[in-house]
Amino acid sequence: MSEKRLKRKKIKKKLFTKNRLVILNEDTFEEIFSLRLTLMNVFVVATIGALLIIFITTYIIAFTPLREFIPGYASTKLKKDATELALKSDSLSHALKKNEAYIQSIKKVLTGDLEYAKFNKDSIMASATEAVSDEELQPSKADLKLREEVEREDKYNLFEKAKPKVSTFLFPPVKGMITEKFNPVNKHYAVDIALAKDTPIKSTSSGKVIFADWTPNTGNVVIIRHNNGFISVYKHAASVTVSQGDAVKTGEVIALAGSTGQESTGVHLHFELWKDGYPIDPSIFIEFE
Repeated sequence: MSEKRLKRKKIKKKLFTKNRLVILNEDTFEEIFSLRLTLMNVFVVATIGALLIIFITTYIIAFTPLREFIPGYASTKLKKDATELALKSDSLSHALKKNEAYIQSIKKVLTGDLEYAKFNKDSIMASATEAVSDEELQPSKADLKLREEVEREDKYNLFEKAKPKVSTFLFPPVKGMITEKFNPVNKHYAVDIALAKDTPIKSTSSGKVIFADWTPNTGNVVIIRHNNGFISVYKHAASVTVSQGDAVKTGEVIALAGSTGQESTGVHLHFELWKDGYPIDPSIFIEFE
């Protein structure tokens, strides 16, 4: 026990023994600076200094932009730019898909490449018909009662329920004799109207011109996208009076009748009407004669 005490006393004496740190001039040995220290003081000051350095370094790394200069830490601006680019890339991808679908729809309008099976939805139902027995065709008592009620209502409310079948009315682009009607079986998704040369062709409704140019097969073509969702197509014109991007009004002259293109057989207007990528018989909405 006495040896341990002696060792502790010696260590304590070394730690708290006062020493002097003197700075002398090398030539004259003149004392320039002196400082009284103990080993304990040096240890405490060194420990506090190390803790301060660690604290300041941690603060700089965590809360200041200086951490970007430390290898391994990403730039805040770089992260922000990467996020913005990712959002723009997603938006561009979505817009590209919409444009591709739109271009495919316009391609169908120009080429008339449409399968009849897709257009004639009744053919799908017709292929699934099954034989039905005469007993199943006989109406039940409930059916007979319902038919009587419907017949009674229709008898007294005929004028109240009468409504037009077509809610959209379009301006006739020209007036003339129809030489070939709308026939999806033969892939003729239009009506052909015989005209005199240079007869004015008018827009069937207000909208925006999305195509106005010459094609080898159909000659001068004008395609207009209307505000009601329809797309009208005018082919084989002698000349066009509008350009792509122009806004047109209902009844505005957009071309002059002619016979241009390899598929033309005479002076006439090949008029098509499209809705949601499918052709529609224009005579449903327009009276040409």
